[in-house]
Amino acid sequence: MDGVPPHRQLRKLVADRLRSSILNGEIKPGEWLRQERLAQEYQVSQMPVREALKELTAEGLVEHVPYRGVRVIEFSPEDISDLYACRSFIEGLAARAAASAITREELAQLKELQAQMKATLQPQVLPEYTELNRRFHRLIFTASRRTYLTRTLNQLWDAFPSMLWGNFARTAGQPVPQRDLADIEEHEAIIEALERRDGAAAEQRVRQHIEESGEHLLLALR
Repeated sequence: MDGVPPHRQLRKLVADRLRSSILNGEIKPGEWLRQERLAQEYQVSQMPVREALKELTAEGLVEHVPYRGVRVIEFSPEDISDLYACRSFIEGLAARAAASAITREELAQLKELQAQMKATLQPQVLPEYTELNRRFHRLIFTASRRTYLTRTLNQLWDAFPSMLWGNFARTAGQPVPQRDLADIEEHEAIIEALERRDGAAAEQRVRQHIEESGEHLLLALR
């Protein structure tokens, strides 16, 4: 790293780089993260690396194994099922609240993200599609103006969706069978409910969308 930024900034820089490498699949699930090697690679001392690893441990991206070190979390199919179930419930609550709080500007942003996703369905642009999808969902639960729900969902989304795909090499980089067009249709139904300020419909459609996405992912993995 060029220059010598303050200690806290160094920790943040290391954490941001590690988080990005984990979420985009450069660092694989189950891979051990050795402080000395990372310090040499990032050209910093081991202290900011150690603190960055503690931060990522608190986020649930890595785990500390006694007497062995720190490694990237590996998700089992059961973990994925649980994560989608949590998302479905909490994100549904946020969508209900968002129906009465979302602004015209935010609705316009949702429609723009939807249009961009329609143009990025090909497998070669899957990373762009997943990032647009992430922004779409985050915009909705942020629009809820519910601080605790937003904070909780941000933590859950730190593991979605690219890290989950990275846990399963045979599906990484491939779209979920029969899900691309369904995603688009379900997103449009969610937008329509939000535009009508129908909280019950927005909650139901978000829950159904997330549950079906999880079911298709698990089916593809099996």
